[in-house]
This record gives sequence, C-alpha cells and structure tokens, in this order.
Amino acid sequence: MMRLRLLSACAVTAVIIASAAPAHAQEATDPQAGTPAQASDPLLQGAVSSEDGDSEEVVVTAQGRVQALSDVPLAVSAITSEQLERTGATDIRQLNQVAPSLLVSSTGNEANASARIRGVGTVGDNPGLESSVATFIDGVYRSRTGLGLNDLGEIERVEILRGPQGTLFGRNASAGLLNIVTKGPSFTFGGMAEATYGNFDSWRFQGAVTGPVSEQIAFRIDGLYAKRDGYLRDVNTDQRFNDRDRYLVRGQLLFEPSSDLSIRLIADYSHREEDCCAAVYATEDVAPANRGLITPTSAVARVLTGITGTTFAQYFPAAGDAYSRRVAVSPNRSYAGETEDYGFSGEINWKLGGAELTSITAYRKYSAYQAADADYGLADILYFGPDTGREFRTFSQELRLQGEAFGDTLDWLIGGYYANEKLKTRQELKFGNDYGRFASCRIALSALGTIAPTNAGCLSPATVAGLNSGLSPLGPLGPVAVGGLRLLDTVRDVGDDTANFNQTSENFAFFTHNIVHLTSKVDLTLGLRYTNETKTLGADFNNTNTVCPTAQRTLLPYLAASQALIGGIISLACQGGSSSGVNGLTLDDQRKEDRFTGTAILSYKPTEDLLLYGSYSRGYKAGGYNLDRSAFRNPLATQPFPIFPATPANADFYEDVLQFDEETVNAYELGIKFTRPHFNINIAAFRQEFSNFQLNTFNGTVYIVQNINGCEDDLGGLDRDLSPTSGSCTGDIKPGVVSKGVEVEFGMSPARDLRTNFGVTYADTRFADNLVGSKTGAPLDPQLRLLPGDQMSNAPEWVVTSSVAWTPTLGGNLRGLAYVDARMTGDYNTGSDLFPQKEQDGFVLVNGRIGISGNDQLWSIEIWGQNLLNTNYMQVGFSSPFQAVSTTPTPGYPGGSQIFSAYLSEPRTYGVTLRSRF
Repeated sequence: MMRLRLLSACAVTAVIIASAAPAHAQEATDPQAGTPAQASDPLLQGAVSSEDGDSEEVVVTAQGRVQALSDVPLAVSAITSEQLERTGATDIRQLNQVAPSLLVSSTGNEANASARIRGVGTVGDNPGLESSVATFIDGVYRSRTGLGLNDLGEIERVEILRGPQGTLFGRNASAGLLNIVTKGPSFTFGGMAEATYGNFDSWRFQGAVTGPVSEQIAFRIDGLYAKRDGYLRDVNTDQRFNDRDRYLVRGQLLFEPSSDLSIRLIADYSHREEDCCAAVYATEDVAPANRGLITPTSAVARVLTGITGTTFAQYFPAAGDAYSRRVAVSPNRSYAGETEDYGFSGEINWKLGGAELTSITAYRKYSAYQAADADYGLADILYFGPDTGREFRTFSQELRLQGEAFGDTLDWLIGGYYANEKLKTRQELKFGNDYGRFASCRIALSALGTIAPTNAGCLSPATVAGLNSGLSPLGPLGPVAVGGLRLLDTVRDVGDDTANFNQTSENFAFFTHNIVHLTSKVDLTLGLRYTNETKTLGADFNNTNTVCPTAQRTLLPYLAASQALIGGIISLACQGGSSSGVNGLTLDDQRKEDRFTGTAILSYKPTEDLLLYGSYSRGYKAGGYNLDRSAFRNPLATQPFPIFPATPANADFYEDVLQFDEETVNAYELGIKFTRPHFNINIAAFRQEFSNFQLNTFNGTVYIVQNINGCEDDLGGLDRDLSPTSGSCTGDIKPGVVSKGVEVEFGMSPARDLRTNFGVTYADTRFADNLVGSKTGAPLDPQLRLLPGDQMSNAPEWVVTSSVAWTPTLGGNLRGLAYVDARMTGDYNTGSDLFPQKEQDGFVLVNGRIGISGNDQLWSIEIWGQNLLNTNYMQVGFSSPFQAVSTTPTPGYPGGSQIFSAYLSEPRTYGVTLRSRF
C-alpha cells in the first residue's frame, strides 16, 4: 500500500513538482530605500536573496552570519513570505505543506500545538513539558509551541533548522527550531490591505502601514481580524465547534541614529475567543481497528445509551461516517475558550569597531482558558470548567558579541542568555452528572453481567434482592456490592474546584559558536553551550469528591475477598486521583540541573557550486514536573489502588512522582549542497539518538509522563507485558529513541516565470527494541507496552512535498498566477501509546490558487482552495475518557472495550482574496 501511495505522490509531483526547499526569498535592498529594516542587519535578517531576473541566491543567518544558503553546513530551510502567502499559511500548522521534515498538529486546545521535526517532538497537552522543537518569533523564544500558533500578520520568512540547536539561539532545543521573523518597518511609506471571504462564512481582514517618522525613525503597524464558523456541528443544538474568532495588533519602531546602531522595538497583542476543540468517536471509517466496537450491541454503547435514554443513532450521530463531523455534546457543557497573548521586545544591533553587539530583551504574557465537554459525548461523564487554563509570564535577555580575528581566519561569536518564566495552571476538572451511573454500570456489567441504567447503582430490584439474599455467586459480599455500587452512583458533579500548580523556571546559559577557515575551501565550526536550569514547584488542591475516601474506608476491608468488584468500585470512585483527600497536600519542591552541549562541523567546498559537510551535535532539553495531579499514585507499592488522604508526610513522594528527567540527544549528519543558476539541490543524511526521551500519554484515565530509554540486555518481552514491576534493566542503558534517514530538497526555475520545488524526507524514527522507563532501568509503564521496536507516533517514514508557481505576463500591466502544492504523508500512528485504533493511513493534501494582478501589485484578486481533494484524516486519535467497560486486552485489540475519539483534519475550504500593496 505504501508503494502505491508513493507512486501516486510521484504522479502528483510529476504535474506539480515540490515545495520543501524554497527556491527564493525576499529581495534585499538598501533599508533606506524602503525594504524592511532587518534586511540591512545580518542579525535581524534570516532569509533574504539577491535576484537577477529568475536567478536567485538564498541568503540566511542560520549561523549568526550572513551566508548564502548553499554555503551553510546545516540542514536548514528558509520559507519566504511569498511561499507562505501562496500556500495560504496563516499559522505555523500550515508550514507542513511546504516542509517535509516538519509536522505540526493540535489537539483539545489550539494552545496545545505540537511540532515535530524528523519525527521527533513533544506532545503538547501538558504545560510542564517544553517542546523538543523550539519556536522563536522576532528573536524571542516562545516556551511552548502553541504560544506561537496564531495569525501572525505579515511574515518576512520562516527558518526551519533540523537537529539539535543551542550554540546560536537564545534557548536550547533537542530536535530542531522554528525561527519566525515578521516584516519590519521601512523608511519608505507603503503598506498593504487584503480581504478574504470563504466557505464556513469565513472572513479575514488584514492591513499594514509603514513609513518614516523622521530621517532616523521608521514605524510599522499591522492588524488583522479573522472569523469563521466551526466545521463540527452538534446535531441537537446546531451549534458549531472549532470555529475561529481572533484578532492581532502589532506596532513597531525602528531607530537608526547612525549606520552603526539600530534599535527595533515591537509591541503586540492578540486575542482569541473560540469554541474549540470538539472530537468525534473514531468509528470504522476513521479507525478500522475499531470494527465491531461502536455498535448498538457493544457493551460500552449499551451503557452509554442506557444512562442517557437515547438510541444508538442519537448518541453516535456520526457512526459509520465520522467525517460528516456530526457530534452530540452534553447539553450543559461548553467548549468556550479565551486566549490572550501580548508582549514587548527590543533588539539592539551596535557595531563596535571590530565587533558587533546584539541585545534582545523581551517580556511576554500568555493566558489560555478553555472549558470542555471532556468525554466528547452526550453523556455528562467528565468536563473542564471555564476556569481551567494556564498562564505564562516570561522575561528573557539575550546578548551576543561577534567579530573576526587572525586576519579573518576566525569568525567568532560569544553570547549569554537569561530567562525567568512563571507558569500557573488552574484545573477545574470534574466528574459530570452521569459519571456515577456510568461507573456503576461498568462494574455491574463486568462483574454481574446485567445492568439497569435507570436505577441507582445500575441494579434492578431483582438483582438487588438476589445480592442481598446471600444466594448470589458473591455470597456474603452481595450486600456489600449493593452498597458500594449505590455509593459509586453518587459521584456526580464533583472533582477539582481548582487544582493549582505554580512553577517558576530560571534559566541562564553561556554559548559560543566559531568558524575557523582552515583553508580557502575547508572550514571547521565549533560551538559550545553551558546551560543551568532551576525549576521550583508549588501546588495545592481543592477537590469536592468526598465519595472517594468514603468508598476506600468502607470497602477496603473486603478487598481481598473480591479484588475485581470491590477494587473496581474504589478505583472508579477515585479515577485520575480525584479525591477530597488531596486537599491537605501542599507541594513545594525544586529541581536543578546543568549541562554542556555543543556542535562540531567540518565542511569542504571544492567548487563554488558544491558544498560537502559532516557534523556532530549534542542537544538537551530540561527536565521538569508533570503538572497534573492525575499522576498521583499510592505511596504503598503493595496497594494497587490510590489511597488518600495524601498526608503532608507523603509530600516528598508526590513531588518525586511528578518529576521527569532531562532529554538529551547525540546527532550526526552528512550533507551535500549543489547550487547553479536556476537550480539547487540539498541532500542530508542524519542519525539522532535520544536518551531520556520525554513522552506524554493519555491512557483514557490519566496522563502518563515518562522518560524512555533502551536496555542493552534482552528483556525477554517483559517490557511488553501488563505488569508494572517486570522488565527492569540490570545492564547498560542506551538511547530509547533513534531517528535516522535522508532528506532531499530540490528547486528549479526552468523558465523565467516558472518556479518548481520538490522535497522528500525518509525518517525511520523508532523506539529501541527493549525499553525501560528511566535512566536507572526502572520498568516501562504497561500502558506503553506496544512501543518497543515500533515507529514513533506522528512520525511517518515517508513525506513528499511539491509545488509549482507560474506567474506569466498577460499583456499590458497584468500578470497572472497559477499555483498548486501537494504533501504526501505515509502511514503513521497518531497516539503516543501506539494503539492500533489510532493508526492513520497515508494521504495526500493539495492546495491551489489562481489569480490576476497589476504588475505594480497595487491590486490583485485570487481564488484559492485548501485541501482541494477534501482529504479526510485524523490529527490525533485518543482514548475516550473513562469510556470502557473492560480494559483487559484481547488479541488485536489491546484496549479491551475502550472506545476511541479523534480530532479531525479541517475539511476542504475555498474562497477569494482581494489584496493591494502600495
């Protein structure tokens, strides 16, 4: 099947040819003549080009110096504003279409976006985990990928750096880096305005104006507003979800008192108020492995429809046709969310004789609050209240000094970085009004084989009479079971009024990056970084679930006599650690770490057209805390169920439970770059070995955050069983994740008005054959038993991108535009536990645009389409929270009777854009 898809992709690219490597970037001219100011400054400018007709030379500063892309011994792509505009990219998720090694996806909240490069990234649902792929906007680090996920206004370019980074940019990253630079002020008056209308009643307005204030000061103001109806519909209320309602304002000042000094000041504010993100049940058309589970006769469906008094069709309105995007939401719950993001930054570039100083100072405030019907179905099982959210306050300071020495033999750079981040999370996670009945029905069906969904404890009068008589198979435990199930039934609208986690992170680093010109053709690049990280955690809890401790106190004496029944009641009463017993627990902890990382690159340029290089890099990402009380477990290892109250005496235990260790990587790369007029090709082969890989997994009940390592010894399959204690490693520990493969980027301009690009990435990114859960060799969590030896989630082996742009002169003052791009993605699993229900078959996405404009760009009109083939795929599949009658694995179905949900792709969108540049 993969071969067929690759052949199909080749057929597409034979028509449209590629989009992974940019063929050109923005024109670079004198800033006093009107280009964005960063084009005049090598430290502000990340991708410019010199153009002569159709010949182009891409220029980047990936190494902190102005260099032609063909001279940079790194795997780096520069995506230009023109490419972003043509593919319809308004946020970083849409970079997927033009960068084959990149995958950006979002889940239950668009603030939870996750970026992956070469198959490696960090799941974004837990704010305690930083991203393996760092995001910078105008030189300022955004501590989580989702913080950069927004309409950003006009973009100058985006640099995508693959592999570990840290000896140049302010913040270290273990898998790669996105560097986004917005358009800056100009000393020539000008601006732009555009209006877009599309299906789903989509409106988008954007404008900018720039010009001089004086001979030394220029300004720029950008603004945009975007609104769109949602593409998921509640069949009961006709309400739309996954809509769009956002705006942005950004102001800039550029001060250039002399040719040696420039100061760029930026202030921006953005706001989103959207109902996001609903999900559908993953029926057979989404996840074929779910065959036979979501049916009228399946156990979990019988329970769900029974407690809500609905038919199967009413509860699962999209069964058999999930991509109809019909959902049924609990009528008293909401997906309303509000996000606010603003900040200020100042960048100074000062030439000091033989050296140049760069300073970037920034403050950012980000908050996102999101309610959710967290069970994603009509039954009111679980919900997040409107006070659920997170806030980041970050101050950062970066300093760099660079110059040349020893007769230009050495290009040297030294720098320092400091960041202080205050992170606050508030969680209002509660069991809904139907949870107790659903939980008691789960037990009744599993243990007794019968349910009465409209009765207390899910027990019919006849069943109660039989249990109380002592004549049932439970014997004298029958009355205890009745009392326990009726007690469990009372778990309704209780849980966290608030669970507060407060984390302060303080980071400082010193780095150097130096290029030694050994000969006129051979360079040696050496970089080194020292990073010191301190994280301080504080947490307190206010939980209203008093049923949990009552159930424990009442039923624990009977546990040994009926482990499955009594234990199940206790466990379901305390799902995810929800208990008023945590209210006396206050956490106050600190972790410190410091690491040296670095890079070494040897490059050889035998001719002006050809560059060969080999590199080694050591990368690092800080450890931290799992900011989710669902990670809590019993301090008594002999007791399988959570025991509360969690007394202050056990605070150290719970603080340790929340911690995860730093992630490190050793990366190796060989590359070739060949550039001729109208033609370029870049090839890179890589191998990356990750130790202590930080994995975040939702198992249907709780979030599991665990470091992943490999064991040199054969564990005999004990890392693949259901025991939490078997599978420890007594031998040497090795990397738990290895990513290796080849990237090819190819660009060509066969005619003056025709540009084509092509890209392919093969990335074999998989877990080691024998896995353990820490660097000490502790066993892997049983929930992750499918990981050993398999391909990582959201890591397709093959990705092919392609594009063609034709801009012919139409006569007079008119110019046309015909553009199409495509991305072919191979098969991959969307779930970090790799359950087969979360598999996504390979697919092809195609975007297109046609238009006409004046040669002076004073006006243009374009008709466009995104996902022209209306390709259906899921972004992420996940276990529907708590929705299982049994979790006992069966052949081919490791989730037991667990059902699954999915966040779907956006459907086909299309519209028209009017634009003016002056």
